[in-house]
Formats: sequence, structure tokens, C-alpha cells
Amino acid sequence: MSKENKEKKDKKSSADKAEKDLKAEKTAEDRTDKEVAEKEATEAQEADAGCEGCKKLETELEKLKDTHMRCAAEYANYRTRTEKEKADIYANATIDAVKNLLPIADSIDMAISSSDEAGEEYKKGLELIKAQLEKSFEALNITSFGEVGDAFDPQLYNAISKTEDDSLGENVVSAVFQKGYKCRDKIIRYCMVQVAN
Repeated sequence: MSKENKEKKDKKSSADKAEKDLKAEKTAEDRTDKEVAEKEATEAQEADAGCEGCKKLETELEKLKDTHMRCAAEYANYRTRTEKEKADIYANATIDAVKNLLPIADSIDMAISSSDEAGEEYKKGLELIKAQLEKSFEALNITSFGEVGDAFDPQLYNAISKTEDDSLGENVVSAVFQKGYKCRDKIIRYCMVQVAN
């Protein structure tokens, strides 16, 4: 074979080899592209499946948050209610104890008002007892109300009689038969009075 033929043959085989390499490369690229596309599709499917899982988890998380918030609100209401109940228990116990002492306070007031004929020392002793009782009531936040000349308030006073008196105004207390007592805003006993005009 001649050198020229051999060169042609070598060139042809080189070209064929280059063409084969190119085809192999293209096939490899196609395979790689196909694998990449398949991988991306698989990842997308997994992401979609993951999103559904995420949505379920987010829904569950929202439900748990809602339950937590409701539980926290219920606990805050419970704590407030029990604190109020504790305060009311103390106030009610104080009121019950004071109710038992009110007849003694009434008796002391009556003894002082009728002690004009008794000696001065006897009257001072009664006034001292009354002052001590009032001091004890003050420490317990117990106040008395109901004086002659006060404006009549049906929420505080119990009117048991009515009188006409020109020297007093309309709906004014003209006589107090029994003092009223209250603990802060709670009425322990209503004042029994006579109302003028």
C-alpha cells in the first residue's frame, strides 16, 4: 500500500474514531441529561410529598398552638378566680365574725346613751370600750354609717317609719334606731332609720 493510501486510511479511521468518540460523548451527555432530568423529577416528587408532610405538620402545629393558648387562658382565668375566691373567703369570714359582735356594739351604744344618770367614771369606761371596739373594726376595714341628718339612700338604709318635720329637708334621716355596718363595699347590716318628709 502506498503511503498516500495509508494516510487516507489513517485519516478516515481517525475521522471515524473522532465521530465515534463524538457520538459516545453525545450519548453520555444525553444519558447524563436524562439522569439529571429523572433526578430532578424524583426530587420534585419528593418535595411535593414533603410539602404534603409539611402541610400536615404545620396544621398539627397550629392546632397545638391553639390548644396551648386556650390552656394558658383557662389557667389565667382559674388563677384570677381562685385569688378572688380567697379574698372573698377572708372578707366573708371577717363579716361573719363581725356580725356576732354587732349586738355588743349596739349594747355599748345604748348603755352610753342611757348613762346620763350613772357616774362619770362609768360613762368614761363605756366610751373607752366603744373606742376599743371601733379601733378593732377599723383594723378589719369595718365602718359604721347612719347618722341623723344624712340623706336617705335605699341601698344603705332600711326605713321603718316616716315623719313630717319642717326643720329637716326631704328624704333626710330623722332618727337612727340601729347603726349600719359595712366591710369595704359589702353591707354587713343595713341601718334602720326614720325618714323625714
